[in-house]
Amino acid sequence: MTTIALVAHNNKKTDLLNWVKENQKALEEHKLIGTTNTSQLINDLLDLNVQPFGHGPSGGDILLAARILQGEVHKIIFFIDVETPHGHEHDIQTLIRTAVLNNIPIALNRASANLIVLERD
Repeated sequence: MTTIALVAHNNKKTDLLNWVKENQKALEEHKLIGTTNTSQLINDLLDLNVQPFGHGPSGGDILLAARILQGEVHKIIFFIDVETPHGHEHDIQTLIRTAVLNNIPIALNRASANLIVLERD
């Protein structure tokens, strides 16, 4: 089963929630994991079981990078807020770099997320 990580910066959580709602049927076919706050938001409002793995600014991005290295994550949907500075910017860059180096599709916006979720494994 394909594992998809769902992540969103605070200013993008509503956008991700709306995207997940629109793509809920397709997402139900996958194992879903997410940062603590993102997974809680999705689980509270939609009938999905997104397993939390850690808070982004407290090392969650690094935990996700580690899961990529362990072969546990196959796709990433990460709605990033490029207009707001983040104290954990180095962690975000490490996550993106790890995904790229390991040939893991990573969507950073709605258009690329649509392509990733529709792609057949």
